[in-house]
This record gives sequence, structure tokens and C-alpha cells, in this order.
Amino acid sequence: MAVQPLPRTSVPDRSRASSRFGALLEREWFLAYLFLLPGGLILLLFMAYPFGLGIWLSMTDKLVGFSDYSFIRLENYRWIYGDSIFRQTVVNTFIYGFVTVPFKLFLGLGLALLLNETFRFSRLLRAGLLLPWIVPTALSSLAWLMLFDAVFSPFSLLGRQWGLLDSNINFLGDAFSARASLCLANIWRGIPFFAVSILAGLQAVPSELHEAAALDGASPWQRFQSVTLPVIRNILLITTLFSIIWTFADFQLVYVLTKGGPVNLTHVFGTYSYQKMGAGYIGEAATVSLYMFPILAVLAAILLRYVRRED
Repeated sequence: MAVQPLPRTSVPDRSRASSRFGALLEREWFLAYLFLLPGGLILLLFMAYPFGLGIWLSMTDKLVGFSDYSFIRLENYRWIYGDSIFRQTVVNTFIYGFVTVPFKLFLGLGLALLLNETFRFSRLLRAGLLLPWIVPTALSSLAWLMLFDAVFSPFSLLGRQWGLLDSNINFLGDAFSARASLCLANIWRGIPFFAVSILAGLQAVPSELHEAAALDGASPWQRFQSVTLPVIRNILLITTLFSIIWTFADFQLVYVLTKGGPVNLTHVFGTYSYQKMGAGYIGEAATVSLYMFPILAVLAAILLRYVRRED
């Protein structure tokens, strides 16, 4: 009896598969998606999922410690419009954001222009400029808390010694003083970010353009307008956008200094949301925090559209 040969099984051609993969690696679109994949997974896990969960929680009446909750759609959004503390929070956040950012921009720009010049100890000053930005926010906020103390504040002490004050200033005791104190501390902390970012842009301005403009008789202000400003314009816009986002989302500085007080008059979105969450109202806390998103999205769209239009 003749023995029938076994049927040949198809063996995958590894060399062909590797050649196909090598051909894909030579395609720019494939490499682009391949390199974007890790970052996309990180964004999906740490940004998209929490953002989606926050939207879901804002449409529920979930409380801390209770597993049962109901889907109430937009009731939290309707309720929050009638909350006087939330309305004050919106006003405070806009004051906190749009008062401090212009000061940080212009002071940071002036400091960057100064440090762009070469003089003795200029490198040391550039390194020291980063200190307010490097120091942890909670730690620097505690230092400001001591400076604003109603009894031991050095500002009040110097004012009384120089005969400018009759009594101590209660920096954090009333709404106006507390808001001004928060803005001052935020400006101090934010100036280095603007200064370092703008200083990096100033290094890219060709010195030959300044020399040519000076030979044509242009004044320093005219050289700044015609030569320096067009080069660093996009850096100014992007830095301003980042600063607005960070200022609107600020939490540590406000929480350490005032915790939203006195009498809930200095709350920003972050501190009021935290207060709601501490009271157990998870749905309302998510609703408060999400109100930042459309405001910041509109601001980002306006600034980025302006940058692209000019390009």
C-alpha cells in the first residue's frame, strides 16, 4: 500500500511580512500615527476619560458616601445660575484672571528686555529669575500668608514705623483687600514665566536687524516696534494664553491664602468646586469646575485663530 504524502502546510513568510512592515515605516503618515500613538493613549487615559467622567457626574445628583444616584440631566446647571456664591465666583475668577495677566505680561516683557542686555551678573540674575516659578506654590503661598498676616505682617510694621499707618492692615479681612492680595501674589509668581519665555524669543531676534535700524536713525522704541515685536508676537500670544488658563484654574494660592473667604467672597472655580466636593456634593462640584471649559475654549480659539491668521 502506497503511503500518501502529508499535505504541505502554509508557513507564513516572515521575510515578506517584515518587508511590508519596513515599507510602512518608510511612509510618513504611518510614522506620524505611530509616534502619536503613545501620546494619544496618555491623553485618552488622563485627560479624555476624567473630562468625560466630569461631564457625566455634572448631570447626576451623586453624593459622597452614597452609591445610589440619579441622572438629572441639566438640573445642576439650572440650579447653579441661582446660586449667589457661584455668581460671585465667576466675577472673582474674571477679576483674578484679567487683572493679573496684563501685569504679568508687561512686567515680564520689561524684565526680559532688561535681562536680554549683557551686563555684570546678568547670568546670575537670569538664573535667580526662575526662583518664584521653581518654588512650590503651596510653599510660596505660605510665605505670602505670613506677609499678609493681620498682626505680624512686615508691611504693616514698616508702615507704622514710617508713620504711614495708624494700625495694621487686615489684608485678608475684607473682600477688596483679599482680592488685591491674591492678585499681588499671583503676579509675583507669574512674572518669571513670562520673562523667561519672552527672553527665549528675544534671543532669536537677529542683531543685524537692530544694527541696520539704528543706522537708519530709528529710536529704541521704533526698533522695538518694527524689529523685536514682530519676532516675539506669537510667543507673547501663546504665553498669554497659557497664563490665562493657569490663572483661571488656580487653586493652591487661593486656597492657602483665603480658602474662598471672607464669607465666600474670594472663591474661584477651583476653590468653590473643592468646597462643594468637601461638603459631599460631587455632581455640583463637577458642574462648577466644568464652567471653566467653555470660557477657556473661546479664549483659546480667539488667540490661536489670530496667531494662524497672522502666519
